[in-house]
Amino acid sequence: MAQLKVTQVKSKIGTKQNHRDSLRTLGLHKIRQSVVREDTPEVRGLIHTVRHLVTVEEVKA
Repeated sequence: MAQLKVTQVKSKIGTKQNHRDSLRTLGLHKIRQSVVREDTPEVRGLIHTVRHLVTVEEVKA
């Protein structure tokens, strides 16, 4: 299955609580931190919520 590399590029200070919760669920805690997650609908939904705070790249498995 495909994987996505998600990198936080903007601060979560001043964002809504659900944005902070989504970043925490993805495993992101600070700027320039990256995580690799499976490409599932659940992960896509979390990314969609915080799309203005992160960048996403497709990783070849």
